Amino acid sequence: MYPEIRINTSRLLHNVKVMVNLCNQYNVKITGITKMFGADVNLAQIYLDGGIHVLGDSRIENLSKLTKLEAEKWLIRIPMLSEAAVIVKSADVSLNSELCTLQALDAAAKQQKKIHKVILMVDLGDIREGFFNQELLLQTAKAVKKMNYLQLYGIGTNLTCFSFVHPDSEKLLQLQKLGSMIDGGLQELIVSGGNSATIELMMNRGLPKGINNLRLGESLLFGRERASYRYIEDTYSDVFVLRAEIVELKEKPSLPWGKVGVDSYGRRPIFEDRGLRIKAICAVGRLDIDIETMRPLDPGIQILGASSDHLMLDITDSEFSYKIGDLVEFVMGYFSTMRAFASRSVAKVYQ
Repeated sequence: MYPEIRINTSRLLHNVKVMVNLCNQYNVKITGITKMFGADVNLAQIYLDGGIHVLGDSRIENLSKLTKLEAEKWLIRIPMLSEAAVIVKSADVSLNSELCTLQALDAAAKQQKKIHKVILMVDLGDIREGFFNQELLLQTAKAVKKMNYLQLYGIGTNLTCFSFVHPDSEKLLQLQKLGSMIDGGLQELIVSGGNSATIELMMNRGLPKGINNLRLGESLLFGRERASYRYIEDTYSDVFVLRAEIVELKEKPSLPWGKVGVDSYGRRPIFEDRGLRIKAICAVGRLDIDIETMRPLDPGIQILGASSDHLMLDITDSEFSYKIGDLVEFVMGYFSTMRAFASRSVAKVYQ
């Protein structure tokens, strides 16, 4: 069934092993993030086969899919107060920034007679989640230590996700110092220094020694660090390839005719007059993919745009003679793959 996304599992396993070996050089452990592929058990198992022992996801329903896998499981999005009970049931660890939520987690853990581990998040400039006030952070850490069913497991931060502020040595040294302040010398805390955006800093030896964890997704899946958006040596960027079927193939003008309106975002599309062109339509659209983060394997094909379920291509410059029913292949990036995995209309094929 088409469209389909083909997953090269051997290349994914290779990427995972490369990243595990790289992070081991800096005494950093990886939390493998599964949210892009909806916690698909087949791919999560590849993380474990490659040497990762901790899995993380932003959706508690995704973590529930991973219950049979032998790994510590983290909820990496700040918990909803209303889901405290299911978080304690399905996640070993959660990332937190609100005392009232921590109290609810403690109560749920008491009811379920189990210990739940928590990591307190610190906002170091990206103005997304985390404590901004240091005193409030320390007070909350002190309160958690007094709770009977929560374990203060670590401290963490997130950068390059909302404001796209890059991690640097100064920011992560601040995180390390805060970790030392809430530790009190009693235990070695996890100090989680962010996501794939921190890899460049680590590789340039700018990562403070106390940072011992990174929460990685894009670098494992696409071999790409997130700060300078460069590919990491000896990794594969083409683990995920989309195959879509051509349903229409005609020579048409490159310019529309009639009064042009705006798209769903209020933007007026711009077209270039290139005369008559050979146009192909594939049976896939924005419900299933993100055209800005994918590229055709055939360099002679240009993506013109997409509606909810039609992908428009210009194939005039291709060296191949396409016909109705032929497949066009695309190398997928992060957001396009994420949307494809979320779509029930895209088949998943493991190679």
